[in-house]
Amino acid sequence: MNFQQLRSVREAARRGYNLTEVANVLFTSQPGVSRQIRELEEELGVDIFERNGKRLTGLTEPGKGILHIIERLLLEAENLQQAGLEYSGKTSGTLAVAATHTQARYALPKVVQGFRAAFPDVRIALQQSSPEHIAQWVISGKADVGIATEGLSQFEELVSFPCYRWNHVVVVPEGHPLLAEDKLSLQALAAWPLITYDVGFTGRGHIDDAFRQAGIAPDIVLTAMDSDVIQQYVSLGLGVGIVASMAVEQGCGAGLRHVEADHLFAANVTRLAVRRGAYLRSYTYDFIQQFAPQLTREEIKTALQGGGE
Repeated sequence: MNFQQLRSVREAARRGYNLTEVANVLFTSQPGVSRQIRELEEELGVDIFERNGKRLTGLTEPGKGILHIIERLLLEAENLQQAGLEYSGKTSGTLAVAATHTQARYALPKVVQGFRAAFPDVRIALQQSSPEHIAQWVISGKADVGIATEGLSQFEELVSFPCYRWNHVVVVPEGHPLLAEDKLSLQALAAWPLITYDVGFTGRGHIDDAFRQAGIAPDIVLTAMDSDVIQQYVSLGLGVGIVASMAVEQGCGAGLRHVEADHLFAANVTRLAVRRGAYLRSYTYDFIQQFAPQLTREEIKTALQGGGE
């Protein structure tokens, strides 16, 4: 039994049983991948994969349990490498951070600036995507840390930490009739075409929930992942924007004003997630604590070891 066999099984499951993709990821040949899988199955005395001819089509019931063990073994192997680097005193490396566009644009710059000052030899690889993709990147090891508002707490393979709360605000052009409202209502807001985030991004679920519970069907004419893009289209007169409060904390775009909407939409919680059971380098703990100063290293360690959220 060897690690190449274990990696072949793991990647086959991750990549939809496409052995060509597995071979590309592992820098080997497709026959080589097939051989590694078959040799492991012969050693264990059980079929891990279901087959249609020579093509893999799924996991057998024993294979599902075996894959879980393989994931743990490979995670511990990665942890061992990280521990070696840590205990040898090396302070260099790469910290891969996956975040939504809003978090990367508004919440992370000061954190990254402070982190770089403390760890100048550590390179930061910043990746941006949807919360679902972020979660999968952290689970697979492509990212060390994931930051998003929605979804991260739904994956049992992850440990997620609540970091801070924020609300949505409404953005309108100067002189817009909504600015004359004493207290903005959902009914008044829904009278205008709306521009806000794509489904699954930046608290969009709370926006939809508020209108649904009020029995109102808003006219959402345009969606985007980025707050700046939303404000740009508001400035062009295409509709009224609903954006994250951090996007206007330093002021709206030229010719725009914002209206508080705390009473309309539920508050959102930004979460930071790491892979459950992962060994974190010291600089990763530092990054987490710079982003969420209320967390202690012991709390993070306890959660990683299965002691809670």
